[in-house]
Amino acid sequence: MARFQKPAEGTWTEHYPELGRGLVSFDDSISPAFYEREREAIFKRAWLYVGRVEQLTRNGSYFTKELPGVRTALIVTRDMNGIVRAFHNVCRHRGNKLLWEGTPRDETRGSARQFVCKYHGWRYGLDGACTYVHQASEFFDLRKDELRLAPLHCDTWAGFVFVNLAREPRQTLREYLGPMVGALEGYPFHEMTERYSFRAENNSNWKVFSDAFQEYYHVPPLHTHQLGPTPEAQNPEYEFEGAHYQLDGPHRMVSTSGTHKHHWPAEHLYPSEALTRSGSTGPWDGPDLGATLPGVNPSRIPRWGIDNFQVFPNLEILIYERGWYVTYRYWPTSHNTHVFEGDLHFVPARNARERLAHEYAAITFKEYGLQDCGTLDGTQMGLEQGAFRSFLLNDQEILVRHFHKTVGDWVDAYAREQAAAPAR
Repeated sequence: MARFQKPAEGTWTEHYPELGRGLVSFDDSISPAFYEREREAIFKRAWLYVGRVEQLTRNGSYFTKELPGVRTALIVTRDMNGIVRAFHNVCRHRGNKLLWEGTPRDETRGSARQFVCKYHGWRYGLDGACTYVHQASEFFDLRKDELRLAPLHCDTWAGFVFVNLAREPRQTLREYLGPMVGALEGYPFHEMTERYSFRAENNSNWKVFSDAFQEYYHVPPLHTHQLGPTPEAQNPEYEFEGAHYQLDGPHRMVSTSGTHKHHWPAEHLYPSEALTRSGSTGPWDGPDLGATLPGVNPSRIPRWGIDNFQVFPNLEILIYERGWYVTYRYWPTSHNTHVFEGDLHFVPARNARERLAHEYAAITFKEYGLQDCGTLDGTQMGLEQGAFRSFLLNDQEILVRHFHKTVGDWVDAYAREQAAAPAR
């Protein structure tokens, strides 16, 4: 029996009839040819989240970002006028990677007044202009004003830094995000600057892991221990569901009540949770962020716990009722591998107890993530076996259905555009 009221149509899937109710194919997660198409159709045309403005603490700050799925490396910087810019991380002289430490495949960060190539010493200002060419007199017809770093379209929204690899994006960033995600712009993300980061290289298609976080149907079987030692949670038929689902263009979200362990009696808690006043749903003693938080809990469910915003193609923003948030990113590296990045963001701890609560939340988050990661190899192997070519989804898996339809729609639209384009 449903714990939360369904739409007037009877189900969330019927509320969005364009999705249909039929079986769903996951061939888009096992095909090398499809992977090549989605690289071009999606990751080279969508707005991609690459970092937070807090990573650019002052003018002259920079960080690099690797996007292996599109064979691209970026420099993101705050120039001396405070403008956030992005460039291809490539020297204009001979194509050497411009900024790196350790190995060229490692990401780095720092601050500088100019970028200097390790190979031949060419220098660039933070606006991308070439400022120095070693032994310039040895070159023919040298025009430094034509030797700028290659810029990328870059914009910020609510402190999130996005880039777009297209020559001319079809939409501005705010147009792309739309009203559902855009409603979060006033949320106090900027106050949550204490960050814990995790990275994993996984043996599955990027969409397989994204699918795992688009529904809560899997929570009772997979995360039983994280639900706590309550009689209800230990029931093998315990049901957990999302309270509200919403679609907006390529993006989607789900609200859920969460577990609210800060209200549980002591006998239903793990000792470490009671000691730290923290756990898998974050610190229990949240900061005072104000009475009204824009964009969250759009359906006003009474026991709201988590909002999960899926920003197409590969960003997930989870906002918790206790005043913290998480971002997930899934970066494809091949048709059956990807890099997962998870970042937890808190209002900075004011004392040792708050810091301990944050660190305990980060530890239990990692355990959650490992449980979800533990299914990836098996899912990818099962899909690639080819015993079944289509699969049955329930109403709680509506975001999975929408996600794969959106991926297919973008790839099909790109193919039509390419077919209609005049031959070069």
